[in-house]
Amino acid sequence: VSNAGVGMAGPLECQSLAAMQSLMDTNFFGLVRLVKEVLPDMKRRRGGHIVVISSIMGLQGIVFNDIYSASKFAVEGFCESLVVQALRFNVAISLVEPGPVMTEFETKLYEEAERADYSRTDPETAEIFTKLYLRNSKDVFTSLGQTPEDIAEHTLRVIEAARPPFRHQTNVAYTPMAALKHADPSGALITDAFYKLVFKYDTVLRFGLR
Repeated sequence: VSNAGVGMAGPLECQSLAAMQSLMDTNFFGLVRLVKEVLPDMKRRRGGHIVVISSIMGLQGIVFNDIYSASKFAVEGFCESLVVQALRFNVAISLVEPGPVMTEFETKLYEEAERADYSRTDPETAEIFTKLYLRNSKDVFTSLGQTPEDIAEHTLRVIEAARPPFRHQTNVAYTPMAALKHADPSGALITDAFYKLVFKYDTVLRFGLR
């Protein structure tokens, strides 16, 4: 089970390349290093199961989560490419894709975001992040967030499955989002929907979540 991960949220201009590289080293290359260690033996035994804790943000990018989403997209692409070869050796790969999870990980991330220096971006972007994004995110976590125990139960079901699924989303509230993206290959539909949720109907969004 590959579970290591770090988060990053905020305006792109305020994030250093060193911090981005460090995040990718944990979230993506940490997984790659683990798979390189365990896969050869699984191939020799012709059996095994690699379970990867991914994220719904590996399927759909979320505003102000550019680098974190990129790391999870990398995880998804890596596993999607590898799974066909792995199946030839009777090795299963499963991606567990949670939405928001109520942990110290998230609490720390938002505490750091509230204290951060946004002078390297323009005032309008800083205000959108601090006044819209952080406020809406807290409502999302309060209403849709799962407990770590819930994610553990989902992961256990994936591990124990007779035929392990390649992808397993833990939160049905995010199924429409994934469906919306696949409904329009041009990307216009999902982009327009998210733009309106963030900039036009954020009050309705928060009210609906509550």
